[in-house]
This record gives sequence, C-alpha cells and structure tokens, in this order.
Amino acid sequence: MDKEKIEKAVKMILEAVGEDPNREGLLETPQRIARMYEEIFYGIGRDASEHLSKTFTIENSDIVVEKDIPFYSMCEHHLLPFYGKVHLAYLPVNKVAGLSKLVRTVDLYSRKPQLQERLTEEIANALKDFLDCEGSLVVVEAEHLCMNMRGIKRPGAKTVTMHMTGKFLEDEKIKQDALRLMGI
Repeated sequence: MDKEKIEKAVKMILEAVGEDPNREGLLETPQRIARMYEEIFYGIGRDASEHLSKTFTIENSDIVVEKDIPFYSMCEHHLLPFYGKVHLAYLPVNKVAGLSKLVRTVDLYSRKPQLQERLTEEIANALKDFLDCEGSLVVVEAEHLCMNMRGIKRPGAKTVTMHMTGKFLEDEKIKQDALRLMGI
C-alpha cells in the first residue's frame, strides 16, 4: 500500500471540497486516513488459505454453524462503509476449522472495497475450497451507509444475501436445517 500517495490524495480531496488541509483539525488527517486504509483494506490480494489451513480431525460430518459474526466493509461504488452480520454453515469431511479461523475468514474478505454479493460468495467458496467440505452456506445481513446518508436516504434498510455450495444446493432439508440453526 502506498501511504504517501494516499496522503497526497486525501489532501487534494480536502482542497477540492473547499477545506483547508492546513487547518488545525485536519493537519494529520491524511496520515490518519493512510493508516486507517492500511487496516480496513488488509484483505486486498489475500485469500483465506492461511486461516483455514489449521484444522482438527473429527469423525462425523454434522453441520457446523457460526452465526452473528459482526463485520465491516467498504462499498466499492462509494467507498462508504457497510456493516452487519455473517452467518455461515458448512458440512465437514473429517476435519473442522478452529472457530476463530471462521471469524478471521469473514474479516479477511470484508477488508477491501467490496460488494455484499461478492463478499457472501467469497466466504462460501473459501469454506468449500479450503476446508474441502461437502458444502457451505453463507448469509450476510448488512446496512449500507451509501443508502443511509446519500442517494435514497433510507436508514435502517438491510440487504440480505445468501450463497450456497455443494449439498446445501442439492438437499433442501440440509439447507433448511442450517437456516433454522442460524435463526433465519
């Protein structure tokens, strides 16, 4: 990440909107934003293989559900935040991921300019691919500040997306069991 370039760009934006980047309250804003971007765009160019490679052996293949995982991301259309909760399920085959690794997977894919639909799909596909499971199901509920504070201005409106792979696509009962466990 080019922090110096970000700092210059932020200073130019402040000037372009009619602010004085040398005003006391704004003096360090370009540096703060560059540090913030380093954190909130951490997921650019990464995948969840590093997180989902640590697994534990099991003998059954019952549904694993992790729900209400909070996340924050940035809308790639307006660079404004969207945030909410991720609910995920997968059908393991003799191995499960550590629960914190599931949360880290959500964090990784949400930390880049993103579309909610793509975020949902990337998490589901990562579970399927890196855990070599029989299927995954991911539901994301989010509120988008680009809809709350600009444009249509509808605070409280939530977008819900779902992506399924494997047996969740093939078996309606398994899908419904997972959704019930998620509270959906």
